[in-house]
Amino acid sequence: MHVLLVMVGGVLLLGVFLLFGWLWSVGQSQLPTALIAFIATWLLVTVANMWVGVSRAGYAVREELPILLLVFAVPALLAGLLYWRLAR
Repeated sequence: MHVLLVMVGGVLLLGVFLLFGWLWSVGQSQLPTALIAFIATWLLVTVANMWVGVSRAGYAVREELPILLLVFAVPALLAGLLYWRLAR
């Protein structure tokens, strides 16, 4: 359940980044820049989530790494798909 909640949080954070990219656009769209910033930020958030799982919850890095990849991949792939659509 935690994994699903973190992924939903990532999609909501993507929406926030898209909203700010749209609001702060002057002349040229800043949405692609916002998407790149989201992916970098999301990577940091998921690594911090993994660190909490390893240091506080007692999981091994080997156990947390697949979860890190899953949690990072879903919102990041969505952002990559949106970037690809906007770049065309």
